[in-house]
Amino acid sequence: MAFEAYKLDKIAHDLVFEHCDKGAHSQVYKMRTTASLGLERFWGEQLRLYDKRKDIYYPTAASNYWAETWQRFCEILSPAGIELPSEKLEPTDKDAIKRITDYLWAFDQKQRKVALAVLIQLCDCMVWWSQRYKPLKLDNDSQEKKDD
Repeated sequence: MAFEAYKLDKIAHDLVFEHCDKGAHSQVYKMRTTASLGLERFWGEQLRLYDKRKDIYYPTAASNYWAETWQRFCEILSPAGIELPSEKLEPTDKDAIKRITDYLWAFDQKQRKVALAVLIQLCDCMVWWSQRYKPLKLDNDSQEKKDD
């Protein structure tokens, strides 16, 4: 039987594959960086990426990618008894945002360490898959080899 670390690689593949052609390809590198900064920052990034037109916020490809990654992350941790806020909310719902950030800042330290380790590994897997689905640049060596 093969080792399955929460099926992170498959989940990462599915997330990247679903979003790779939606204009949010480079977001995964930002996710990996933000994962190291904490759960609060990772969770909040989905709200920052909404597009504001006049007084209305619209989800973007990037905000959807972050939100879906957070949702899948919460699903991964749930069987281990680590419950994170997974409800979807609008970037204008200040009370809900305050409640969730307060919860994340007060989150149990032992569970936080486990959650961050899993999140970082999920993002590492997503980076790997993103590199596999990245379009080939014409200015690299492999294009020259094809022309020879």
